[in-house]
Amino acid sequence: MPLSRRTFLQTAAALGAGSLGSFAAPARKAQIAITLDLEMSAQYPRAGMTEWNYEKGNLDEPTKAYALEAGKLVKARGSVLHYFCVGRVLEQPNIDWLKELHASGHPIGNHTYDHVYVLAQTPEQTQFRFQRSPWLVEGLSAREIIERNVRLGHVAMTQRAGITVHGFRTPGGFADGLDDRADVQDLLLGCGYPWVSSKYPRHDTGKPGEQPDAAVYANIVAAQAAAQPFVYPSGLIEIPMSPISDVNAFRSNHWKLDWFLEAIRRGVTWAIENRAVYDFLAHPSCLVVEDPEFAAIRLICDLVAAAGDRAEIVGLDKIAAALKTP
Repeated sequence: MPLSRRTFLQTAAALGAGSLGSFAAPARKAQIAITLDLEMSAQYPRAGMTEWNYEKGNLDEPTKAYALEAGKLVKARGSVLHYFCVGRVLEQPNIDWLKELHASGHPIGNHTYDHVYVLAQTPEQTQFRFQRSPWLVEGLSAREIIERNVRLGHVAMTQRAGITVHGFRTPGGFADGLDDRADVQDLLLGCGYPWVSSKYPRHDTGKPGEQPDAAVYANIVAAQAAAQPFVYPSGLIEIPMSPISDVNAFRSNHWKLDWFLEAIRRGVTWAIENRAVYDFLAHPSCLVVEDPEFAAIRLICDLVAAAGDRAEIVGLDKIAAALKTP
């Protein structure tokens, strides 16, 4: 049975939803988002490839092809896929694939220019690239580096590709979101972003390489309550990422695809039953290796289609719209 609003909020608080300035009331329809972060992932396409940590935006051809095909698949189902782009992607000579995604109506958000750590307290913590090449940020504080990187990502997309930027996602997800970082909230609001996707709730994953048991799956489903949108006291809207992500499942815990699909099935089903939000987080650079046939995206589309008028696939802007202050 769907959770009552009271139980829903209590569960979210118990799982660490943070200081909710305002929480979204359950929608008439479940809102399911499919989001892909356009960046390279360390250890892909094969183990030992860690140079991507310094070149997050240097997308290889298979990654770009996967991102483009995923967009076509979702559009063919009558929906949109929300992308988040690292700005250095725009340095590549050919970005026709990205322009095609934009022209197809898929929203594309900012993921910073260099994939910087927005909670960094020192310049060295912001990005591997700046540890290797500190002269690039010489004389700048951590906050100045982060703000410059956020703004550069926005400018790169608008100037090079003519993209209307839709929202901001932090590189990396944080269990408490930006709860204790009012300074980062203010930074993003000052850069013109009314909403952010930064929270990734805590959840169990089981032992690496071992099939998750019923308790692990139950914990992942329970964590969906802590992945519901809310508004920080600053007015910044938070749209959390729903567990479990592809990188967490495959790279960190060595899951098999079937195990990953089962976690998605249960999470989306919970969201549909509770008229809640589910924000699928993945990376084409990971999925092109682990899920080359788009099984995860197809599964989500199938579950939403089967739900009829109880669910819809949306971009994060539509989710944020329900929480905007009148």
